[in-house]
Amino acid sequence: MLEFWKEPWFIGAVCVAIGLPVLLIVLTEVLGALTRRQSPAAKPVRLLRNLVLPVGALLALLAFAGSVTVELTWVRVVATVFGFLLILLVLSAFNVVLFGNATPGTWRNRLPSIFIDLARLLLIVVGLALLFWWVWGADVGGLFAAIGVTSVVIGFALQSAVGSVVSGLLLLFEQPFRLGDWLDTGSVRGRVVEVNWRAVHIETDEGVQIVPNASLADSSFTNLSRTPGAYFATTTLAFAPDDAPHDVMALLRQLAIDLPMTDPAVKPVVTFSGNGSYSVAIPVLGPAAAGDALAVFTSWLWYATRRAGLTLDGSKTDPANTPEAVRAALLRVASTLRIPVDGVEVLIESCRIERYAAGEIVQREGLVPSGIQVVIEGSIGLFVVVGGPVPVALGSLDGGEYVGQTALTRERTLTRAVAESPLTVLRVPTGVIDSLVQKHPALAKEISQTIERRRSKAREAVATTKAVIATLS
Repeated sequence: MLEFWKEPWFIGAVCVAIGLPVLLIVLTEVLGALTRRQSPAAKPVRLLRNLVLPVGALLALLAFAGSVTVELTWVRVVATVFGFLLILLVLSAFNVVLFGNATPGTWRNRLPSIFIDLARLLLIVVGLALLFWWVWGADVGGLFAAIGVTSVVIGFALQSAVGSVVSGLLLLFEQPFRLGDWLDTGSVRGRVVEVNWRAVHIETDEGVQIVPNASLADSSFTNLSRTPGAYFATTTLAFAPDDAPHDVMALLRQLAIDLPMTDPAVKPVVTFSGNGSYSVAIPVLGPAAAGDALAVFTSWLWYATRRAGLTLDGSKTDPANTPEAVRAALLRVASTLRIPVDGVEVLIESCRIERYAAGEIVQREGLVPSGIQVVIEGSIGLFVVVGGPVPVALGSLDGGEYVGQTALTRERTLTRAVAESPLTVLRVPTGVIDSLVQKHPALAKEISQTIERRRSKAREAVATTKAVIATLS
C-alpha cells in the first residue's frame, strides 16, 4: 500500500484544503467592512471571494492530480474559466484604482465612458488571446495581424466620420460644461439637459436642440454658468425725458435689490443713457433665474412707476386711482378711521389708491411711514428681520386692516410688510391721520394698541428665533 502523504500532489492538496477556507474567511471580513463603508473596492473583492478563489483552488487540485499539467481537456476547461475570471478581476480592480475614487474635476472624473469601454474591450481581447495561447496553444499572431490590417482599412475609409466622433469625445474629456450649465453657441442658447458621446441636448424656449459634439469642438461657445462673478440679466427701459434721473435710477435699483432671485452679494447696475433711456443689469443666481427675474422685475415696475408718478412707456397714471375709487375706499374704512360720512369728500384729494404686485414690499423696516395704508383688496404679510437671510413671519392682514400706524408717533417701523397677492390699499397721509386723531382721541388709543400688539409679537418672534439659532449653533 502506497503512503499517500508521500505522493507529489499531497502537499499541494493540503495547502489548498487549509489555505482556501482561511482566505475565504479573511475575504468575508474584508468584504463586510468595505460594504459597510460603501467602498467601490467591494465589487472586486466579492468577485475574488465568490468565483476566482474557488475556481483557482479547483484548478490547482486538478493540476496536482494530473502531475502538474494542463494537457487534459477537462483541466484546460477549468483553466480557461479561471483565466477568464482572472481577467474580470483585473478589469474590476483597474476600474476601482483609476476611477472608483476619482476626484471631481480631475481627468479621471472627466474621461468619457466610451474611452473606458474601449479600453476594457481591448484588455479583454488581449487577455483572451493570451489565455487561449497559453491553455490551448492557439496561434493568435494571425488574429492580431488581421485585426491590425482591418483597423487601418476602416480608419482610412471612415476618416472624416471617425475624426468628428473623436473630436467630440475629446470635447467631453475636456468637459467645458456639465449638465445644467447654460450655453450660448451663437445660434443656440439654453440649458444643457443631456450629454453623450455624439451630441449635446440643449433646452431652449423653442424646444430641445441637438448640437453635435464635433460642431461644438470646431467652434467657439460661451458657458454662461461659468462666468467670472455674478450672472447679470439685463433689460432696457424708456421713461419720459422729464423724469428726474436720480428718482428713476433709485426706483430701478431698489426694485432690483428686492427681487427674491437676485444674488445678495452683488449690487445691481443701473445706467442712464440720456433721453429717458435706462439699462438695468440684475445680478441673479445663474442663467436659469434670468427669465424669471426679468418677468417679475417688469411686473413690479409697472406698479411702482405709477405709485411714484413716473412715466414708463408713455404712461404715468394708475387707472385704479380715480376720485370715485378713492371715495368708495374711504366709505369702506370710514368706521375704522372714524371718518364722518360728510367728511369723505374733503379727504378725496388727500388720499389715493395704490396697487402692488404680489411679492412687492409695501412697508420697509426701520423707516418712519408717511401715512397709513389700509387694505382694500388682497392681503399683506408681516415679517420681522432678525438678521438671517429669511425674515420671520408674524401673520397676515386682510381687508380693513392697515400698516404704517407708527406714522402717528413718528417712530421707525420694526416690521416689513409684503404683498401676498395683487394688493390694493388706500393711502391716508400722516397729516390726515393727525387731524382725525385730534377729532377722535379714541382712534389714537386704537392705533397705539395696534402698535403695541405688533411690537410684542415682533419681540417674541425675535427672541424665539435667536434662541433656536443659539441652540443649533
